[in-house]
Amino acid sequence: MSDQIALRGLRVRGYHGVLPEERKLGQIFVIDAVLDVDTRPAAAGDDLTRTVDYAVLAQQVTDLVAGEPVDLIETLAQRLAEICLASDLVEAVEIVVHKPDAPVPLPFEDVTVTIRRTRD
Repeated sequence: MSDQIALRGLRVRGYHGVLPEERKLGQIFVIDAVLDVDTRPAAAGDDLTRTVDYAVLAQQVTDLVAGEPVDLIETLAQRLAEICLASDLVEAVEIVVHKPDAPVPLPFEDVTVTIRRTRD
């Protein structure tokens, strides 16, 4: 499939991590979600109900990241992928979780986990 809907750079405060200070203070996570969706039916009828509403998706992603903490951003990425694949319109999704303020005691720009999941 060549059609994609992308939500990039969504910034959300979350409390994920294995260190106590990460759970207590929280930090900003940046989320990218790229969904493989056949947009032709929506375009043909100019019909939002036949595609993924990216405003709704952004709220779902925000709620998950701001919600229940997990230790690993790998777990967070998997849960985000599951939210995206809950829509029957989504054939595959690529999720990138950025953790730019990860507790790394060296100069760095970003820590990311990228996963790609497809509909079974």
